[in-house]
Amino acid sequence: MINFKRRYIMRSGFAIPGVFMGALLSVVSAVILTVVIIVTAASDPGVTLRAFFTGPWSGPWFFGNTLDGIGLLLTASLGIVLSFRGGCFNLGGEGQIYLGGLAASVILLLAPAASVTVAFGLLCLAALAAIVSGGLMGALSGVLKKRFRANELITSFLISAAITPAADYLIAGPLRDPQGSLMATGRFGITLPRLLPPSNLSLSFIFALVLIYLGHVFIYRTVWGYRYKVAGSAPDFARYGGIDPERCWVPAMGVSGALNGLTGFFAVAGTYGLCHQGFSGGLGWNAIAVALIARNRPLALIPAAFIFGWLKAGSDSALLSRGLSFETTAFIQAAVLILATIQFSTPLVIGNRVSRQGVPGGKP
Repeated sequence: MINFKRRYIMRSGFAIPGVFMGALLSVVSAVILTVVIIVTAASDPGVTLRAFFTGPWSGPWFFGNTLDGIGLLLTASLGIVLSFRGGCFNLGGEGQIYLGGLAASVILLLAPAASVTVAFGLLCLAALAAIVSGGLMGALSGVLKKRFRANELITSFLISAAITPAADYLIAGPLRDPQGSLMATGRFGITLPRLLPPSNLSLSFIFALVLIYLGHVFIYRTVWGYRYKVAGSAPDFARYGGIDPERCWVPAMGVSGALNGLTGFFAVAGTYGLCHQGFSGGLGWNAIAVALIARNRPLALIPAAFIFGWLKAGSDSALLSRGLSFETTAFIQAAVLILATIQFSTPLVIGNRVSRQGVPGGKP
């Protein structure tokens, strides 16, 4: 019996792929949920809603700080995307960001204010220290997975959890500024240039956009990126084509950790100008949410990070307006993380005039 192929032709209208439907549903659901929570929980819903929607963009200080947070999310979420694409899941981003920022701080604390040339060299050295420290943490999980078949979710999380108390001790002990009242180091004499004073927006935002573009070029425009992507998404097919997917595990985790470490450098050298306890503040977990919303596409990280950064900054602005409690804003951000995991496997068809046409000699 002969099976005849059929062609499906869209006469009019278009279809939204399921991957984009999932992202759109995540964002819309998060916004609706936030509005509902504000209306039901805020003491003055009108003022709180205004603070939520317009607060992050209401002035240079708020606008710059929102963009700065988005830049940090972009760099960290790119690390998550590259680990996903390589067939791994890096769950230790929080510790990698923390250690990267601490390693960069050690370099920056040794350097007082200097000339432009010397400052540039020291900033590069601090960034390199952050990249290497975060990369080694990530690569260790990759090695454990490749050599001992250890689950990288567990190892990356446990390594991160073990590093964090040690970093806290160093910040609160040997590296703490004795003249300050915070659990923090002294202020650095050299920092990244600010783009929109008096906000925290620094040159790291531009670097983040460049890294996103380079990640897109690597994955979609190079042969190595194609092999890397196939090895992570379809390991059996990769083996059939002569590609060993296990060779991607260590680089995937190493590069992911390196980008997280670089995020830590951007945070201490650009955002804060010092290193204080807990400066990562859930950034590693938020980066996972952004990567999930973007469905592991580098260029899609830009709108995903903007939306997530706006939701977070809007929640903080609503908190400052005294309309919401801290627990409520934390619940909103947790709900966004959960909604980001929603997946759609079928497209949404706009305009249902779809015809079915058989091949010559077959049934229509």
